Amino acid sequence: MSVVDLLKMSLSSLWRRKLRTILTILGVVIGTASIVVMISLGLGLNRSMMEQIEEYGGITTINVYGNDGEYYGGYGVAVSVDSDSEQQEPVRIDDAAIETFSQMEHVELASPVLSIYVAAKQGVWENTFNIQGMSQEALHKMNLEVGEGTLPPEGEELQLFYGNTLIRDFYNAKTGQNPYWESPDPENPQFADVDLMNDPMFIIFDMDSYWGGGTDENGNPLPAPKKYIVPACGVMAGEPDDWSEYSYTALCDVEALKAQLRKVFKGKRIPGQPTNKAGKPYKEIYYDRAYIRVDDINHMEEVQESIRAMGYQAESNAEWMEQTQEQSRSIQAALGGIGAVSLFVAAIGIANTMMMSIYERTKEIGVIKVLGCDMSAIRNMFLAEAGFIGLIGGAVGLGLSYGISSIINFVAKETYYAGISYIPLYLSAVAMIFAVIIGMLAGLFPALRAMRLSPLAAIRNE
Repeated sequence: MSVVDLLKMSLSSLWRRKLRTILTILGVVIGTASIVVMISLGLGLNRSMMEQIEEYGGITTINVYGNDGEYYGGYGVAVSVDSDSEQQEPVRIDDAAIETFSQMEHVELASPVLSIYVAAKQGVWENTFNIQGMSQEALHKMNLEVGEGTLPPEGEELQLFYGNTLIRDFYNAKTGQNPYWESPDPENPQFADVDLMNDPMFIIFDMDSYWGGGTDENGNPLPAPKKYIVPACGVMAGEPDDWSEYSYTALCDVEALKAQLRKVFKGKRIPGQPTNKAGKPYKEIYYDRAYIRVDDINHMEEVQESIRAMGYQAESNAEWMEQTQEQSRSIQAALGGIGAVSLFVAAIGIANTMMMSIYERTKEIGVIKVLGCDMSAIRNMFLAEAGFIGLIGGAVGLGLSYGISSIINFVAKETYYAGISYIPLYLSAVAMIFAVIIGMLAGLFPALRAMRLSPLAAIRNE
């Protein structure tokens, strides 16, 4: 019996018992859809968490802090020290440290990070945010999307690259009202009449004078804080509600920021910078942290331990990611197990259908044997029928899975922008192959039973 004849006989047999075949296929459809949707939920949650990790700085980046627990410009790590460590010199991040980090094995990028909290004014509109300086190499390798203008150029003149969410935090200095946060229609929010790129932006660096209300802590009058016009070089791509790691700050070249701070404070202590025992500022400007990128995630722990051995604090998303992936695997296993129960029930239905088919076709099987047909052909015929049930049920179930996944993602789109259900191509292929294999395994015992029937007993069967 040729393969074509075998397939024709299998399809013909299934077609003669349409209702039973449809009901059996329906069981496979439900089982396939259940297991695919359940696994897709686990994959979707894992993808969503990985994207969150990327937004918080990526999976191969390390943030390095000094061990003094001071907060420079808004960044720092509170470090608890014992009586012995209190006698040691504090370890801070300077240019020499950055050079040391950059020479470490597996480190492909090491950049200083210097931040200063400032106030910005344009007409009646004001805002306060962090200006963050980084190296040119880091600015061009962080895959920042430019919506308008360019990334901060290299040079002495300070130019700002504004985050896309900063526009929503400008408020009217006279009335204290913020158009965005007080919009009557949240679906169509209003924004301050601020042009970040083209209109002059006045920046106040001396926030002590800005917040001091005109007097110092002893009641002595303070001079009005100076305002500096700082040009903009660009604005980050994205809507005002599109959050990312740098969307709420203004980036710049770190050397230009250092030059600007020295010009503004002229030998006085720069806010956030450490001082010596006499309360005098150091000549060198220390960095808030170091931004380090490792060449491969497998080397993250090694690099972190090396940095910690130098006395620095090293933090990364690697530990968070490992915990996240462990949780994700547990969730996927649990959800996949729930879906597998449905497919197991469907397999029982296939086996039952094939057994009933044998009983109904006993005489037909006997005739085929008497005519001298190969025993394996009889087995293959029933296996083909079971395989067709799995194939059709798997295909329909897969289509149903995509529909259910789309509905789930539509309902959860406000919470999970990337979708909580994710069906990759490999899952679709595995689901189809798995459905066919389950069908054939379920039909194996009935097929072997049909092959072992006695020809004479089968012909005499009524």
